[in-house]
Amino acid sequence: MAQVSVTPGTSGMEDALALKRRRSSVKRLWQQNKYLWLMFLPCLMYYLIFRYAPMFGLVITFKNYNLFRGVWASEWVGFKYYRMFLENPDFLLLMKNTFLLGIMNLAFGFPAPIILALLLNEVRKAAFKRFVQTVSYLPHFISNVIVASMVIMFLSPTGGLINEMIAALGFEPINFMNEPGMFRAIYVLSEIWQHIGWETIIYLAALTSIDSQLYEAASIDGAGRMRKLWHVTLPGISFAVVITLILNIGAVLEIGFEKVFLLQNPAIYETADIISTYVYRVGMEQGNFSYGAAIDLFMGVISLVFIYTANFVSRRISETSLW
Repeated sequence: MAQVSVTPGTSGMEDALALKRRRSSVKRLWQQNKYLWLMFLPCLMYYLIFRYAPMFGLVITFKNYNLFRGVWASEWVGFKYYRMFLENPDFLLLMKNTFLLGIMNLAFGFPAPIILALLLNEVRKAAFKRFVQTVSYLPHFISNVIVASMVIMFLSPTGGLINEMIAALGFEPINFMNEPGMFRAIYVLSEIWQHIGWETIIYLAALTSIDSQLYEAASIDGAGRMRKLWHVTLPGISFAVVITLILNIGAVLEIGFEKVFLLQNPAIYETADIISTYVYRVGMEQGNFSYGAAIDLFMGVISLVFIYTANFVSRRISETSLW
């Protein structure tokens, strides 16, 4: 019967060689892409320091957090603050206001930059196209404080531009900022005006990747502008549209706190009071940090469910998804 001889130390030598090859591969990869890694480093540090490191603080949602005793010395209370929020008389109103404002912002704010990008793509005069792009980009760089001040000033019942126009038509001025039924429309329109230009960038970039030969072939087949738009342009940017839609669905409940807080007042709380402003009041103004953090984590879990559901549905009905 043949015997197989094994040289002592062969396995260790193979492991050492494999380790050496891996180190050589990593070193070669670093040499080839070191500038890209250095460019990525600030982004990595930002997320590590400001996104991941603070996550350990979520433990206060299960504790009666005392600022002087510290996180770990505070008393455990389990799901007390989650139950408190679910049993809060304002729970349904807060959820309703947040959902409605988020859904309206998604329904009207999401297609707006797509439409603008499609319109700009049809413009043949480069100078006019650049002018429109520049003008539409600028509001994105204005702070929410200034935007909210502009909205309040334009809608003021005394001297506001909109009410001056209404008065010129012979109607009584309207106190827009004290009308609960108008708050959602005011917020959504201000969001569209502020961000429509900036959000067109991704769609304009997607439009440039469409092969011009597809348009030429469509022209030969007798297709007009609308048919080219429907059969060439929209399929060409469908990937970008689906990805941004999934991300926006996941952010439905993450309504910008700053602008809502600056635009709201007690007279319109019935439509303007959302979860983020409520968290600010109970967490910062009243000092109940555990309660505020519990509400925020609760809404984060719902947003996670939303984005997973949207991604699952997209993967089932199309070939596009985040993962």
